[in-house]
Amino acid sequence: MSEQAILQNEIDITEKAIKQIKRIKEENNIPAEYGLRIGVKGGGCSGLTYQLGFDAEPKEMDTVIEKEGLKLFVDGKSLFYLSGTILDFSDGLNGKGFVFNNPNATKTCGCGESFGV
Repeated sequence: MSEQAILQNEIDITEKAIKQIKRIKEENNIPAEYGLRIGVKGGGCSGLTYQLGFDAEPKEMDTVIEKEGLKLFVDGKSLFYLSGTILDFSDGLNGKGFVFNNPNATKTCGCGESFGV
């Protein structure tokens, strides 16, 4: 499999999001070695909702993605829906928070917290 094909199956994260995640970890005394768990679950007005949280270590079947000292943990089911997604952070006029730029989402809700495929 080519490197480009591998990258298309992963999740990317912007510099702005990395800085925000590191700030949150520091402010909440979350150990530096903890990773960010990114996932999806059923629910929301469009069918699936995004989830973010911190875990001490990956689970057995997780994909681990590392970027600038930050580890992302993604389970296989979530990776299926999030493949190619870019996690960003916005602090603009439309609100403050993490933004999932998901190429797989065929519909999204107005708040941007749920999607459908």
